[in-house]
Amino acid sequence: MSLLEQMTELARRAKDASRTLADLSTAEKKQALLAMAEALEREAPALLEANARDLDTGRQLGLSAAMLDRLQLDDKRIAAMARGLREVAALPDPVGRVLDERTRPNGLRLQKVAVPIGVVVIIYESRPNVTADAAGLCFKSGNATILRGGKEALHSNRLIADTLVRAGLDSLGERFPEHAIQVVPTPDREAIPALLSLTQYVDLCMPRGGEGLIRAVAECSKVPVIKHYKGVCHVYVDREADPDMAEAIVMNAKCQRPAVCNAMETLLVDRPLAATFLPRIGARLAEKKVQLRADPEALAVLQGAVPKLPTEIRPATEQDWFTEYNDYILNVRVVDGVRAAVDHINHYGSAHSDSIVTRNETTAWRFLHGVDSAAVYWNASTRFTDGGEFGMGAEIGISTDKVGARGPMGLEELTSYKWIGLGSGQVRI
Repeated sequence: MSLLEQMTELARRAKDASRTLADLSTAEKKQALLAMAEALEREAPALLEANARDLDTGRQLGLSAAMLDRLQLDDKRIAAMARGLREVAALPDPVGRVLDERTRPNGLRLQKVAVPIGVVVIIYESRPNVTADAAGLCFKSGNATILRGGKEALHSNRLIADTLVRAGLDSLGERFPEHAIQVVPTPDREAIPALLSLTQYVDLCMPRGGEGLIRAVAECSKVPVIKHYKGVCHVYVDREADPDMAEAIVMNAKCQRPAVCNAMETLLVDRPLAATFLPRIGARLAEKKVQLRADPEALAVLQGAVPKLPTEIRPATEQDWFTEYNDYILNVRVVDGVRAAVDHINHYGSAHSDSIVTRNETTAWRFLHGVDSAAVYWNASTRFTDGGEFGMGAEIGISTDKVGARGPMGLEELTSYKWIGLGSGQVRI
């Protein structure tokens, strides 16, 4: 079979499975998801073995330490995948919700009802936990999913998907559509445009990864794409910030997991606070070996106060302010007040996640209203932009689009709707 024929068969099976999925009851979906969670925990040793092979591949490909961290599974992350499936199982079923209802003067009743999208393609890099998260959310919302991870995670992704499907079949028998969860079996890059040309079978694509991957998918796809290109996230430390709180938020936003899209890439510090806060946070960041790219004012403060800062620090270029590093690298700029911070973020940011640290409520609301991003925070880390943290269960992705879903996407964002008309013989005059 040609590559296009392989992808066509994959997508055709997914479309057939999506119709069977749409008929499953809430109880059946819950039963299958709980069985999937148990299966992941049971298969943990095999998953770790498969993941070890992928980590070897990642090292051979020259992945950074941060990217290898995204690729790695351990007992804690496997348990988190299982927990995510259980949380999704416990959530209300998004299918069948009546979103709107009205009765026209002629007596015709109209209902706007949530329905599954159909077939959803997920394209992602490195993180094998996405396989379980995406499959669980799509299954609960009645969508068949086709998963295409990176070649560095192929063994982990295949085994996770196989484990979920086997658990579903064991739980529901013939009621479970075995092609509801499929992994693209080839690492060939040409599989992506081939798959995304199949508008008769595929309803939606959601890419998750770096800007290069997402732009390549959006440019080649003939089906709708929900996306965010990159996560250039900011924390602004206002002149009225609590320094201890600001330090904790900055360290969490940058260093907890620097390779994820909601990690901070630029720190903005209000001018009256710069002389005291920058040396303090610079020393803490140096402990984590974070390289700094600073504007002239921040550079002078940092180098003057800590002349032997044990990390790389250099002047920031114009391109640095636009850059998502996904690594232990941070831009630092001194700004003159909240208006300047908002202007910087709206110019250089990616409309993903941005935060202000301040005691002043008026200043906070100027920031929250002024920053044009999918998620904005007051006195909290940008790392909370996540479906699980938002109470959505596992996350399917994050969108910075303004039409359709925006921000973290969970079950409700994986549904469309249709209008149902309930009449008693009405005809249009």
